[in-house]
Amino acid sequence: MKKLNSLLLVLSGLIAAPSFADDSQALQDKLATLKSFKAQFAQKVTDKEGQAVMQGEGTIALKQPMMIRWEQTNPGDTLFVSNGDKTYYFDSFAEQVTIMNTHSLIDSTPFVLLTSKDPAQWEKYSVQATDSGYSVTPNKGVESQVEQLDITFVDNQAGLATLVVTDNSGQLSSFTFNDAKVNTELDATVFEFTPPEGVEIDDQSHGE
Repeated sequence: MKKLNSLLLVLSGLIAAPSFADDSQALQDKLATLKSFKAQFAQKVTDKEGQAVMQGEGTIALKQPMMIRWEQTNPGDTLFVSNGDKTYYFDSFAEQVTIMNTHSLIDSTPFVLLTSKDPAQWEKYSVQATDSGYSVTPNKGVESQVEQLDITFVDNQAGLATLVVTDNSGQLSSFTFNDAKVNTELDATVFEFTPPEGVEIDDQSHGE
């Protein structure tokens, strides 16, 4: 479960929201042009003292509304897939699949906001423009493992360039995206998942 919580923390970084009306709306408008996004990513994790903890790599695919596929291939092999309704987290090493309701993840995983246009969800976060992009922080009273999310775009265009997530312990996860494809057609099957035979299934969606 610890690996899942860590992933949710990272993904929470990928979906953020606002409080400064102008900056918040500006970010929402920019994300609204991101109909789909597919790229490879390189990951670097450092602790609060700035010491390297981990490096990794994988692929990401996003599609509106609420569709996400995040696959980490190194270290380990984990998969996070949302079809907009249900979300699946597959840890191949543990041979376990966790099933969750996508909408219930937004509070703890701002990442889902990247493909959400729901004003009620955006109102839970504050957004401030920076020299290189946008900084997102949860408003008081919002339970989130993310302390701050920094997003930059490629040449001020729709494509994501970097994502930096700072958690409540001060640990920093930095993601750099490359070989990106923006607003190309992504088949819905990319965001579907069927648990392999024989794996343990933890269904937290309560059949909804």
